[in-house]
Amino acid sequence: MLIFLRSLFGIGRRTSHRLTAFSHNPNHISNTCSSSPSLVSPFIWLSCFICLIRFPFVSNRHFHNFDCFDKDSVREIVREQRWDDFRIVSLFDSALAPIWASRVLVELCQDARLALRFFEWAKGRIGFQHTSEAYCILVHILFCARFYSDANAVLKELICLRRVLPSWDVFDLLWATRNVCVPGFGVFDALFSALIELGMLEEASECFLKMRKFRVFPKPRSCNALLHRLSKVGRGDLSRKFFKDMGAAGIKRSVFTYNIMIDYLCKEGDLEMARSLFTQMKEAGFMPDIVTYNSLIDGHGKLGLLDECICIFEQMKDADCDPDVITYNALINCFCKFERMPKAFEFLHEMKANGLKPNVVTYSTFIDAFCKEGMLQEAIKFFVDMRRVALTPNEFTYTSLIDANCKAGNLAEALKLVEEILQAGIKLNVVTYTVLLDGLCEEGRMKEAEEVFRAMLKAGVTPNQETYTALVHGFIKAKKMEYAKDILKEMKEKCVKPDLLLYGTILWGLCNESRLEEAKLLIGEIKESGINTNAVIYTTLMDAYFKAGQATEALTLLEEMLDLGLIPTEVTYCALIDGLCKSGLVQEAMHHFGRMSEIGLQPNVAVYTALVDGLCKNNCFEVAKKLFEEMLDKGMMPDKIAYTALIDGNMKHGNLQEALNLRDRMIEIGMELDLHAYTALIWGLSHSGQVQKARNLLDEMIGKGVLPDEVVYMCLIKKYYALGKVDEALELQNEMAKRGMITGRSDHAVPSVQT
Repeated sequence: MLIFLRSLFGIGRRTSHRLTAFSHNPNHISNTCSSSPSLVSPFIWLSCFICLIRFPFVSNRHFHNFDCFDKDSVREIVREQRWDDFRIVSLFDSALAPIWASRVLVELCQDARLALRFFEWAKGRIGFQHTSEAYCILVHILFCARFYSDANAVLKELICLRRVLPSWDVFDLLWATRNVCVPGFGVFDALFSALIELGMLEEASECFLKMRKFRVFPKPRSCNALLHRLSKVGRGDLSRKFFKDMGAAGIKRSVFTYNIMIDYLCKEGDLEMARSLFTQMKEAGFMPDIVTYNSLIDGHGKLGLLDECICIFEQMKDADCDPDVITYNALINCFCKFERMPKAFEFLHEMKANGLKPNVVTYSTFIDAFCKEGMLQEAIKFFVDMRRVALTPNEFTYTSLIDANCKAGNLAEALKLVEEILQAGIKLNVVTYTVLLDGLCEEGRMKEAEEVFRAMLKAGVTPNQETYTALVHGFIKAKKMEYAKDILKEMKEKCVKPDLLLYGTILWGLCNESRLEEAKLLIGEIKESGINTNAVIYTTLMDAYFKAGQATEALTLLEEMLDLGLIPTEVTYCALIDGLCKSGLVQEAMHHFGRMSEIGLQPNVAVYTALVDGLCKNNCFEVAKKLFEEMLDKGMMPDKIAYTALIDGNMKHGNLQEALNLRDRMIEIGMELDLHAYTALIWGLSHSGQVQKARNLLDEMIGKGVLPDEVVYMCLIKKYYALGKVDEALELQNEMAKRGMITGRSDHAVPSVQT
């Protein structure tokens, strides 16, 4: 299978600009549109002085005084675009050209169109740059003439140039140059809005504080825009602060203001604060609208507070606020998520009864819920119905179905859905790629998984931790540990930080291959990366040490785990007790079993089974029987391993009837005997001389599809030979050979059989 997706990439260019110097002056510019050209603000003259420092006289021409200009001549030259006029040429040959350009703009303050024309012409001259105050002067001129679009464009250009000295910002410059035209404070709201549009949210917040200091406030709409952007980018600290600052500044809040904050708080899970604002909103005389109620329903629903969701829903209807499709989708989503599907269907029926049509989100929510419940056929029915009503499935719809098919082992169907997505022109997202990779890896189709991964990268989709974890798990299952380690290396090179799940997957693979030293080093790497280990990580490595026969190292790990404050789980104790028993340390296993209740853990079936099996194998049969009865008294259902261990123990102690009674109890509760149970029974019956019963059990196990191994055959054959029944022994050998269960005749000197 090959999947190739095309994607276009845009490369943004960032232009750097040379800084221009000017200085801060607390005095205001005193020029107005009617001012004489000779009255220039101290701010401009100071800028002139700094420009003299930066740009020494290098022109061969003599310096021309600006007094040779008057307003009319300036306007005439610019209007007629006589850029080669000797007066203009001499000014721009001067080192003070940026200062004179600002003077020209001041002279053109009554004609915004000409001012803009001159500004753009001067900006285009090679080697020339306007001073930052020139930008501000032009912004004031344009804003005064109501050229709002041009003013905003010039403001954004100035902001992006970032040409202001550290002690200054654009607000300071605008404030210092505000008297160039008739003072108007709307320009400061324009600056505030421009910062928001450019995504400079912290700068916008600082601008607000300066505006508040000078009693020049942005419009409520602009404040709402900042609040909205802050909440969308997850800046909760700034959102909450700015909301309070709005109130302190006396800026009138609106329903929209409250809705932004309530929605953000609900998404963050801070429902207490959201409800507080909801109450405050109503007390302030604002009527909550459908957006308010939808945010509250969605917020409570995502935390599983379903009764509260219904309560808010009823309040909404009592307030004559009619629910919309978004309302019902939020309700359906939370009730599906928390496995209350019947109630979700009630909302679906109510939605239709109210004349509202389910949309793609509605259908996708039900399809996803069915898929997660393993009800694939029901999901497909909704998928078909969705198309019948002319709704186009999106990537989320397809992803749910692909994931469900992969988990159900229907990989062929999943691949058909992928092909369908591509034919529909829908781009696969990282989740879709990940579930597909996971499905291929589970099936062991690693070559195809690698092809899909390459296609994902080619399509410009960035893999996440889950993607890499799926690949690592697949390579480990395929016994390609080096490939898995290469994936980990690649992640680090791409600055994708592995999480504990991925590290745990690699650790599990190393332990399965008994590469214990590497596994120990990996735990050190986990700690160095700042990730806290857990009981699962230590349990995995401890179990591997026990299986490798290194009980001392395993117990050292247990102590290390406890020193770190990690609480062992039932799985930890199961591995510990099983490992100790198999190491012959039965008394220590009993000690740890007794400690479980001391730390608030109750032994489960797996723990009891591990101990019962270990006790039986270590000749502590009576203790094992008591533990088995204790399990039954506690209402636990012993598993097949526990029954088999006791059957084997009874047989070895000559308690044939007890063993057979346990066999009968297994059958009564519907538990099928496996190879180990049959082996224990056949060995016990053979050893006690009841060879025919043992032979009957052999026929029974073969009839039930349980294939005997060499141990079972040799039990009977050896006993037949021991009893002098050579014909029966040879007959059994021939029969087994015909069935393909043994390759040929074995001599009677069979090995000793033990289980």
